[in-house]
Amino acid sequence: MPRIRQLPPLVVNKIAAGEVIERPSSVLKELLENAIDAGARRVDVDVEQGGVELIRVVDDGCGIHADDLPLAFATHATSKLHDADDLFRIGTLGFRGEALASIGGIAQVSLQSRPPDETCGAEIACNGGDFSAVRPWNGSPGTRIEVRHLFFNTPVRRKFLRTTTTEMGHISEAFTRLALAHGRPAGASPLHLTLRHNNKPVHELSASMTLLDRIGAFFGLEVGGALYAVDGRKGDARLTGYIADPSCERGTAKMQYLFVNGRWIRDRSLGHAVQEAYRGLLMTGRYAVAFLFLDLPPDQVDVNVHPTKAEVRFRDSQSLYHLVFGTVRDRLRAENLTARLQVPSTMRPTPVDTPSPLDRLPWTLSEPPAPYGGAPALPAPFSSASPLPSTMAPAERAPHHPDLPQSLPSPGPNKVIQLYDAYLVMETEKGMLVIDQHALHERILFEQLKTRLRSGPLETQRLLIPEPVELTAEQAARTLEHRESLAELGLGVEDFGGGTVLLTSVPTLLGRRSPQSILRAVVDHLTSKDRPPTREVLFNDLLSLMACHAAVRAGDRLTPEEMTTLVEQRALADDAHHCPHGRPTSLLFSRHDLDRQFRRV
Repeated sequence: MPRIRQLPPLVVNKIAAGEVIERPSSVLKELLENAIDAGARRVDVDVEQGGVELIRVVDDGCGIHADDLPLAFATHATSKLHDADDLFRIGTLGFRGEALASIGGIAQVSLQSRPPDETCGAEIACNGGDFSAVRPWNGSPGTRIEVRHLFFNTPVRRKFLRTTTTEMGHISEAFTRLALAHGRPAGASPLHLTLRHNNKPVHELSASMTLLDRIGAFFGLEVGGALYAVDGRKGDARLTGYIADPSCERGTAKMQYLFVNGRWIRDRSLGHAVQEAYRGLLMTGRYAVAFLFLDLPPDQVDVNVHPTKAEVRFRDSQSLYHLVFGTVRDRLRAENLTARLQVPSTMRPTPVDTPSPLDRLPWTLSEPPAPYGGAPALPAPFSSASPLPSTMAPAERAPHHPDLPQSLPSPGPNKVIQLYDAYLVMETEKGMLVIDQHALHERILFEQLKTRLRSGPLETQRLLIPEPVELTAEQAARTLEHRESLAELGLGVEDFGGGTVLLTSVPTLLGRRSPQSILRAVVDHLTSKDRPPTREVLFNDLLSLMACHAAVRAGDRLTPEEMTTLVEQRALADDAHHCPHGRPTSLLFSRHDLDRQFRRV
């Protein structure tokens, strides 16, 4: 049997490099963190070939004394920790003392440094773990480090690197995270940052740029102009930053930036809190945009969890979850989230010197074209105060021209018409509001169901003859497993044997919609989940599903009374801007947009 022996330092460094240094961006992250910990106010980064051939970081920080240069490349040598207790109150970005040792083991590194109080600096080179002698260096105060030919002595690792463009993308992301962390509205020192690739400038961020300025520089005006500032506190923890309007959503969570004490982290729980705060404002599979900063005492967070320090543990994670969720949710509720109607490029005004296509038609002022082939005039105004039924059944279809809207002015100054049996068009002080009748009614029913559920189980209507519903064995088992929760929602189910369940009662609020279709939709939702959801999530999902199936649909003709009441109930909803699934309930076409399209302004 082979004998146990201690590995050589070079092998140890290469193993550590496999944990800490995944690609060129990992090198840049470690070097930037060292510069920040050194108190730098300016950091210049130069990269060649996506960081594979060269990464140069120059800062004006406190520098390194000549006698300490060999220790900079030693394993677990650091100036940031003194004893084991310091691990529980870490206030710096780096602390392990293994980054430079790992980089030096797999690259050709040159380190030059001079403390501000020294008249002369020193330099040292590390070539794959082999050190040169320390030599004098006559440079400016601060530190200059060059990392060349990354993975030159580990060709297998180098072969796994991606294209220059891909690696440069990761470099830019690492640079972005640090730049955002030090462009905060308060609590961070100003920092001037530059990034160049192959001698071409990529980013230059002055120390005077605020966090909002930096977000705009990295992500453009679309994101920068759709942000709401957040500020919340709970105990010793404070949350600041910006969240984006739901209309600025993305297909992945990569634009959810979360920082703890100036350190970018990944945390599934806090990411979930952000998504839950946007629940009902985003469609399934879409993610919010957020830039959030948590400040809390160092002893409340453990950063010594992962070699890359991208994952942390919190002493009171539940309290932080509620802080993020509550702060973001309250801020969204304070905003008017009515979506603006985007004017297509084909509707933009044509230049004045360009003749309109209408000018070429043989129309004259004395002979205007008959509207829609001489269809009858719109019906006269009406007045009604009838309440909207809990479930609006389609009205009897009256004879009407297929291309003409049905005129339904409501009492008072606002006028409402129905288009295509799907949309309501309403005049408001701000402009023309186009309402999706299904989405709005779904939101109203959802909030009514939720309000009634808070006071106890929903009112139910027992079926005179229970309806048998044929399901698969898995669907029946999952349905019966949640029998008590379904009963609170007004859906009574009983086992009938095999894959059949009996539907014995339904919520009265759902009116005349098919009980069996609603139960099947609920069952499909339950069986689509890999893990059983929490009670709160389950109720929220099922209530939104029931409201969706009970609401009026596109194609349902509404009576004037129903339309009037639907519009009136819009003002009573807590969030009338989105349906529970995140679709907008209305779009606003402002008066200014209308005037601009008709060239009045």
